[in-house]
Amino acid sequence: MHSAPRALCPHVEWAVAGVLGARVSLDWIRQPASPGTWRAELSWHGDSGTASKLASALRGWHLLRFEVTAEPSANAEGERYSSTPELGIFHAVTGLHGDILIPEDRLRAALARARRGEADLEAEVAKLLGKPWDDELEPFRYAGEGAPVRWLHQVV
Repeated sequence: MHSAPRALCPHVEWAVAGVLGARVSLDWIRQPASPGTWRAELSWHGDSGTASKLASALRGWHLLRFEVTAEPSANAEGERYSSTPELGIFHAVTGLHGDILIPEDRLRAALARARRGEADLEAEVAKLLGKPWDDELEPFRYAGEGAPVRWLHQVV
């Protein structure tokens, strides 16, 4: 969680706990990149699809900035969700080394829009890679260096 107003912090914990099926108590610290907001980190282990459920549980609150990532496994590709109040939510599938994997139909659509003059190809590819979200979240990521991380293991 990159930034959340103090009033939403307990709601974030309840939403995450609801998805993970375990009590969650995050170590919230002030977010210097956005005065008046708080940040927290949580590393978790869960079944494939848990990242999607976490992102869905958090996406309804407009004032949150967050990222949810799931590492690839033998059974599934990895995933990355990024969300900002201004841009909404971004989702990408990631490969073994963390690279974003862009489906060919999305690449073809970007090329077609560029060919028709509806969009700039470089801007389209940047969106497919999540660059606008990375640009907006980067100051919030650096502000969290040294923040405490709590590991939570889901019991299945």
